[in-house]
Amino acid sequence: MSDISDFETRISAALDRIRKASENVSASGAKPAPDSAPDTAELEAMRTQLDEERTANAQLEERVKLLKQRQDGKLSELESAVEANRKRTAGMDRELQRLRQVNAELRDINDQLRRAVEAGVSEPHLVNKAMMAELDALRATRAADAAEMDAIIGELRPIIEQEADDAAG
Repeated sequence: MSDISDFETRISAALDRIRKASENVSASGAKPAPDSAPDTAELEAMRTQLDEERTANAQLEERVKLLKQRQDGKLSELESAVEANRKRTAGMDRELQRLRQVNAELRDINDQLRRAVEAGVSEPHLVNKAMMAELDALRATRAADAAEMDAIIGELRPIIEQEADDAAG
């Protein structure tokens, strides 16, 4: 960054010298007097310096453009990663909500079954409902575990790929 400010300072100084020389030429009329004419060697040196500064400025502009492109690339990568994380989180949230709902149903059916057993009444449909609710709870637990594993794998995959790239490179 200090290089840029140094180049800007040098360019400004060169432009000031050129402006002053052109003001001297225009102030004295169409043709400068021989004794007030700027030294051609000095004028040529200023032109050379101006060309060098323009070249340096063009190089700096190219570097800035490359840095901006890299930054935009990294930004789009990060945005993609954030979106993928949001999707994984939403999936985990759905599975956890389903698990909570199924577990609440299981508790309710078990409570009904417990009351029926206490009353000495055997109700086969409550036993069937309890078994179905338990199976649903197991499926929901499995789906929640799978969603959690997907999230973990999603987080580990970039690290593993980076390590593989580093080992290959």
